[in-house]
Amino acid sequence: MSQSMLNMYISFAGMLLLFLAIGLIWLSRNKLNGWLSGISSILAYISLLLGSIIILYIVFSGPTGG
Repeated sequence: MSQSMLNMYISFAGMLLLFLAIGLIWLSRNKLNGWLSGISSILAYISLLLGSIIILYIVFSGPTGG
C-alpha cells in the first residue's frame, strides 16, 4: 500500500471521529440527562481532540506524491 493511500485512510478515520463527536455532543445536549450525558460529552470531546490531531497531521505532513 502506498503512502498516499495510507494517508487517505488515516484522514477518513479522522473525519469519522469528527462526525462521531458531532453526534455525541448533539445526543448529550438534547436527548440524555445526568451522568449518561456527562459520559457522552467526555467521549465526544476525546473524539474531537483525536480527530483534530489526525487531520492536522495529515494536512501538515504535506504532499506524498503519486
